[in-house]
Amino acid sequence: MRLFAATLATETNSFCPMPTGIEDFKAGAFFRPGEHPKEAPVWCTDPLWVARRRAAKDGFTLIEGSCFFAEAAGPTNKRDYEFMRDEILDQLKTALPLDAVLLGLHGAMVAYGYDDVEGDLLECVRAIVGPKCVIGVHLDPHCHLTVKRVKLADIVILYKEYPHTDQTERAEELLELVLKTIRGQVKPVISLYDCRQLHWYPTDMPRMRDLVDRIKLMEGKDGVLSISVGHGFLPSDVPEVGTRMLVITDNQKEKGDVLATKLGLELVSMRDQPKSAFRRYEIHDGIDLALQFDGAPVVVADSNDNAGGGATSDNTTVLRYLIEHQIENVAFGPLWDPVAVGICFKAGVGAKLPLRIGGKIGPVSGMPIDADVTVIGLKQDCWQFSGATRAALGDCAAVQIGGVEVVLNSQRTQALGLELFSNVGIDPLSKKILVVKSSIAFLIDYGPIARKVIFVESDGLVGRHPSKLPYKAITRPIWPLDDQATPHLLF
Repeated sequence: MRLFAATLATETNSFCPMPTGIEDFKAGAFFRPGEHPKEAPVWCTDPLWVARRRAAKDGFTLIEGSCFFAEAAGPTNKRDYEFMRDEILDQLKTALPLDAVLLGLHGAMVAYGYDDVEGDLLECVRAIVGPKCVIGVHLDPHCHLTVKRVKLADIVILYKEYPHTDQTERAEELLELVLKTIRGQVKPVISLYDCRQLHWYPTDMPRMRDLVDRIKLMEGKDGVLSISVGHGFLPSDVPEVGTRMLVITDNQKEKGDVLATKLGLELVSMRDQPKSAFRRYEIHDGIDLALQFDGAPVVVADSNDNAGGGATSDNTTVLRYLIEHQIENVAFGPLWDPVAVGICFKAGVGAKLPLRIGGKIGPVSGMPIDADVTVIGLKQDCWQFSGATRAALGDCAAVQIGGVEVVLNSQRTQALGLELFSNVGIDPLSKKILVVKSSIAFLIDYGPIARKVIFVESDGLVGRHPSKLPYKAITRPIWPLDDQATPHLLF
């Protein structure tokens, strides 16, 4: 057997003022065949990484394609998308004949001229490999399960957990089903249900937790091969954004349709449920609550400036409050500012200097902060981990402003692992307050050390109610933009 694996992934926030270009992919992941690290997968490369480990044991030859990943931002440059797509397609042609293709995608990528990037890629792949080759796709649940891409693939598997902790596990599931399909042990058939809604579904919410746990128990029994919940990515202005339920059965289409409808209606019944188990506070109330709490560290999340959702990650609103109110024993990060990082490296550890930080991109960034800082830590080529997945921070500088220690990074990304602080000599366990720019993903590493977690509302880009987003391309009606939004089976 011959299998080909590649990745092309980013998450597109249509309302982000920063376009995505080839340099963003080079900063995230830009691995040519054979260059992918052996130690751990990076974002969306799990299918290749898993297949590499299992090739000898499972008796197949793996042909590795390129892996491209960029942090979430605005739409990708058309020329750059086509360059990366065509590189993978050329590799695919050279690899023929093939029994299967494994694609690690995000599922919410948009390029100028392409609303459905993944659908375009899959259309090109299918045209090359033909109808008999098995195509397996690995997606983030914050994807767009468009009819085009789902019909072009044989098997589509989404992560189940949010925050995402099971990417590698789902890649194992994908490979297992692909191999069984090649061997004729199963005949996957897909059913897709459209809930016609825009919503977030953290799996810490009791009803969502119960649904995901029951889904896991259904899989592998009575002809049900796999079940995936497509949450959708709300800040993407594309026609097929929204929640969808995907069921794969072993050649039992009618059963899959019934199950997809039943489970999809469960999601519809969650429309009036809160979007998170955590209350969100005004900045002053959240910081006061953190100071009054008897215990440390208290983790305060600025989820509105989460780079993982396409925010600029240079918003200064929370940091300005901490500085102006002279809050002590705080570590804050990451604040994306490659210019300030470069200045700190020139100055060196121990230097005291006036520095302008943050507020670079536009109104969603807040105003820049001008402060006298002390450089307390520097490190090049920093990484952090989210579970087994490695994510780049770029070069990092830690500066002290009064009682606040700020981690500045050159590569825009959200807070994930404790390495964010420890890379530059800050002990997160020694702080009263840790302020992190992240929505949910930080909980994997920070949840276990936090004595309390508090979410605050800044004026960053992410987290706005759908009714406040200026959608133009989205298919209407859809809840909560419209009351009369009727769920239905797509196929």
